[in-house]
Amino acid sequence: MKPGIGIIGTGMVGQMCHLANFAANPACRVVAIADLRSELASSAAQKFGIPRVYGTHRELLSDNDVSAVVVVTKRRATGPIVLDALNSGRHVLSEKPMAYTTAQAASLVEAARRQRLVYSIGYMKRHDAGVARALAELARLRADGSLGRIVGARGWCFGGDTGRSHDNFVMTGETRPDGIELWQDGPDWMPGTMRPGYDNFLNVFSHIINLARYVLGSSPAVAESTIESSGAASVTLDFEGVACTLELANGSEGAWREGLTIEFERGALTIELPPPFAEQEAEVILDQGGQRTRLAREGSWAFRRQAGAFVADIVARGTPLSSGEDSVADIAIAEAIWSRQVSG
Repeated sequence: MKPGIGIIGTGMVGQMCHLANFAANPACRVVAIADLRSELASSAAQKFGIPRVYGTHRELLSDNDVSAVVVVTKRRATGPIVLDALNSGRHVLSEKPMAYTTAQAASLVEAARRQRLVYSIGYMKRHDAGVARALAELARLRADGSLGRIVGARGWCFGGDTGRSHDNFVMTGETRPDGIELWQDGPDWMPGTMRPGYDNFLNVFSHIINLARYVLGSSPAVAESTIESSGAASVTLDFEGVACTLELANGSEGAWREGLTIEFERGALTIELPPPFAEQEAEVILDQGGQRTRLAREGSWAFRRQAGAFVADIVARGTPLSSGEDSVADIAIAEAIWSRQVSG
């Protein structure tokens, strides 16, 4: 039996990045969607041919045909909905950030562990074919030593145009309803004035932190950090003696620029990431003593590969590339960075 997928949250990202990809996947069935905005849910169901529409996530979780859910909701509402889904015995793929505190994140991981469920976080950049190509190249360079040892790394994210498509989702003029359960938007020690910036930091920059961990090692220490109230930051992570400096800023205009360079003694490997919603993959550039080579691309889309991986993990009960258990580290790093700002 193919897994029955339920989509909770049918806004722009829910439709464009998730619903469209799961609906196109022959290995699963999208059996239901849920959204508090009834007109939007009905319009999305009609566009994508989804048989059942629910007003709340709890109604969707009462549908026995739903074996797994994709949660794409207001960020502060994500945790409570994911917890309900896990406690109901459903596998979960949720958008990032998974939570606002390590305690919240750990509670979700424990619920998934207790129920022996697949719990994946939407760091789709780990599923990018270009990133996979870069990891294979990095493994080769480490093994043959042709560029010497790794001496450092730098990452950047200058948010701008997200590269979204304009023809594969529908929207209505409905107002987002209030009254839903929300988790606290930061640790107890964080002043309320800092929380909007922290929210922006987690939403935009957790991707590059997660990718740096995926490439360089899972548990870096925060060596240095400078944070602005907007969430813009300069951060240095220490990966067992390899320093990775991240320059992070977010704006609404201009091109989206994001990437990661691994510096060797005699060259470098660079991953240039596409805008988050662009249907293209990362570009990989190898610098060997000043000779730059761009590796060939396949033309795939990370969100589509992520959807396929989630379905495959459900069937095989596999461990996701960006599991909930692993992703707790991203929240812990964010907390550590911002706590340094509070402590001075």
